[in-house]
Parts: sequence; C-alpha cells; structure tokens
Amino acid sequence: MLLVDVWREAGRHASLEETVERIAHRLADEMPLQALLIRRLDAERLRLETVAAGAPGAAPPGRTRTELSKSNFHALVSWAHAGEVLRGAPQGLAGVLAAGEARGEVLAGPLLDGEQVIGALVAVGPAFRPAHEDLFAQVLEPVSSALRSDIQLHELTRLREAAEADNRALLSRLGRQEIADAIVGADGGLRAVVDRVAQVAGTDAPVLLLGETGTGKEVIAREIHRQSARARGPVVRVNCGAIPPGLIDSELFGHERGSFTGAVADRAGWFERADGGTLFLDEIGELPLEAQVRLLRVLQDGSFERVGGRTTHTVDVRIVTATHRDLHTMVQAGTFREDLWYRISVFPIRLPPLRERPADIPVLAAHFAWRAGQRLGGHPLAPTAADQERLIAYSWPGNVRELAAVIERAVILGNGHQLEIAAALGPAAASVAAPTENRPGAAEAAPRGEEFPTLNAAMARHIEAALHKVNGRIEGPFGAAALLGLNPHTLRARMRKLGIHWSRFRPA
Repeated sequence: MLLVDVWREAGRHASLEETVERIAHRLADEMPLQALLIRRLDAERLRLETVAAGAPGAAPPGRTRTELSKSNFHALVSWAHAGEVLRGAPQGLAGVLAAGEARGEVLAGPLLDGEQVIGALVAVGPAFRPAHEDLFAQVLEPVSSALRSDIQLHELTRLREAAEADNRALLSRLGRQEIADAIVGADGGLRAVVDRVAQVAGTDAPVLLLGETGTGKEVIAREIHRQSARARGPVVRVNCGAIPPGLIDSELFGHERGSFTGAVADRAGWFERADGGTLFLDEIGELPLEAQVRLLRVLQDGSFERVGGRTTHTVDVRIVTATHRDLHTMVQAGTFREDLWYRISVFPIRLPPLRERPADIPVLAAHFAWRAGQRLGGHPLAPTAADQERLIAYSWPGNVRELAAVIERAVILGNGHQLEIAAALGPAAASVAAPTENRPGAAEAAPRGEEFPTLNAAMARHIEAALHKVNGRIEGPFGAAALLGLNPHTLRARMRKLGIHWSRFRPA
C-alpha cells in the first residue's frame, strides 16, 4: 500500500516541494522520520543541491548547496550505480548527502534516470532498522520519476526563456533605436570596449557598464552573454528605473499567490527567469536603498525568497549591471550602498559617448540609413559626404540612440527615397552642421581659432568622402579609384598609409 500511495503522489504533476511533503507524511507512518530531502546532482558544477524537502510536524529544512570535491563526486557516483541504500551516522558520504541536516541517523538512496545519476533521496531520523531500509528502497523509483519530471520542466522553462530572449533580441533588430545585430564601431572607437568584453565574457565575474544614455550598454551586455559559456541560456534585461518602488521585490524575486492584492497566481521573478543565464540590471543606480539590501543578499549567495513565500530559492545567474550615473559619488552621498558597489563593479567597462569617437559616426550613419531605407522605402540609402559632415559636426547629446532617431527621421522626411539630414537635425544644429562646400570662402582659410588641417588629413577626408559615395567599392567604373582619377593600386597604397579601410564604408 505504501508503494501505491507514493506512486500516486509522484504522478500528481504537483510541484516537487508538495510531492516530497506528501511523501514525507506517508513515510512517517511507517518509520521515525524527521525530514525527507531530495538532493539534485549537478555533475557539471560538482555540487549537490536540496531542491525539495518535507518534515512531518515541523518546518522543512532550508535549501542547501554542497560543493563536492572530485573524490566525493566519484564516491557518490560509484555508490549510486551500485544501487544500495546507505544507512548510518552522518559521516563520510552519508554526511555529504545529508548536508548537515542529520542529528541521528541517515537513510540515503540513489535517484537515477536510466544510467545517469540525477540525485539522492535522503531520510533523517533518530534511528532506523533494516526493515526501514526495505521500505525506503521501494520509494526510490517513484521519487526518481518525480525528480526527472521536475528537471525536464525546468529545462523546458529555461529553453522557453531563452527562446523569448532571442525573440526580443530579433525584435530589437527591427526596432527603431537599437543596434542589436552587430557592434558597429568594434574596429574603431569601441575597440577598447570590445577587447575588455573578450577578457571578461568567459568568466562569471559581475560586470558594470558605465556610460551616458544611448551609448549602447544593452548591446554590450548581450555581447558579453553571447561570448560566455551561458550563451545557450536566457539573457534577461530589467530596467531598474522603470519599476515602481512598491513592486521592486515582486519583479526581481517573484511572489506567491495571495501575498498582496492582485497576486492571483504564483509568479517567478526576473532572477528565476534568468536562471542558468545572464541578468542585465540596467540603470542600477535608480534602485532605492531598501531594494539594494535585498539585492546584495542574492548576489552574495544566490538565494532569495519570493514575496509572501517561506521557501528559499537558489539560482545560478551571471550579473551584468549598467548605469549612466556616478556611483562613486552616490556612495559618498549615502544614496548607494558601498558594499553593493564593490560587489557589482568587479570588472567595470566604460562606453565612450559618441562625441568622443567621431570616426564611428559615418559608419553608424551608413548602418542606420541602410536599414531604415530598406524598412521605410524599400531600398537601402546612404548618407552623402555633406550629410556626413553635418553629422560629425553635431555634438550628439543622445549618443547612438539619437543618431538612429535622426537617420530614421531623415528617411521619413525624404519620403523613403533620400536622406534629409539637415531637416532631421533641426534648426538647433543648422549653424554647426552646415556642409563646408556651401560656406563662402571656406577654401581660403580655416575657421578662426581652429588648426589648419594637414595635407594627409585633407587627403584622408577626401578619400573617405569618395568611399562613402560608392559604398566602399574601390575598383570598377563606379569605384572610388575611378571617382578620384587614381589607379586602384595607388588608392589602396594611400589608404593603407592613412589607416583607411574600405569595410567601414560598406552598408551593414
């Protein structure tokens, strides 16, 4: 009758926590049971984790994680493949399996998925007899089935989150103000940023992205995730500044049904949704102090409780944070916790504003014009040399995001057939963005107070303008060499000398 009851509970498709709680109460009728634990084996990370616990007549033990040495791991696998129930004092392998929960004796049995060891079922009590071993052995197969189902459910959830994250990334590629398919400027003004991404991506170290609004912090966060070992997991973005203060805990950590008005069902928070992947906390400087305290605990040990819940959840998440604010000044002012700052700024990366990398503006403009022209006019567009000069002269307080908006506005103003850059920039930029060839006397002298350009600088600018006009083509009747009246080999030699690469001028 015990086996039938246990199989019934294992097949109810309830949560693993509820299943173990019910099985524990049923086993307590047959043996002196204080607690029943399911400990899942993570063979890749060499750890045992308590994923469900039941305690008849008492609060269940918390979820604990045990890091295994290689010798302990091999001993556990050998014991599991032998298929024997272990009974004894909480020492040696029994102590590792019980994770310090036992005060009397331990009964432990392996949980298998075919030949694969997926965990162990552990019973804790004052004392057990050989007859209890036989009863305990009977429940191992149904509990193995319940754990297999739970693992598959979590894997499906992880894959769904990853698919949703990929879907959001694909949508952002068609969005109006983001670069999501490539890091434009990786060979230019963002070279140092890309190098630092390559350094840190392979680790699990927290990364802090610093930069003004619109510099592309989310693009870099996604690139860190893409180059990491977590690339197959989800990457979840949370805008900390957009969450109302009263909902921060619920959004980050989730809530249980009935925990507050409107909580009509259990809800996983962003940390649970990012389990096995990367959580990108944008605008981390906007979090209130109370939320910073709770966030620090999660970053320290990976554990938290949902709002209204009593069960401790554990997640494995890589944290990437970003802000446009000066966190060091906020720490000194007492508006940002110093310990949290130390925790998230293990590897800071500064993203330079667009005005500090003017060489990237033509490439970015060509990228956005190509994409916006295809979407809005049915064919790609490219900025002219005069357009590029206007764009370079502008200060771009909104950085790359503003540049993307200006290009799209220019396509709309040009009815999808041409770029109206001057009109898109507006009157505020007209005085500083007028193209040189339209200024009377521009060839006679440099503007007052500015250094006269060298011959190499003027030559580089002229070659770049030609390459822009022909979309990076060098040879042929419509290439830059023909436009400049040069032999293609001569043009290539001058480009190498001046550090100009044709690929910068090809549409993305």
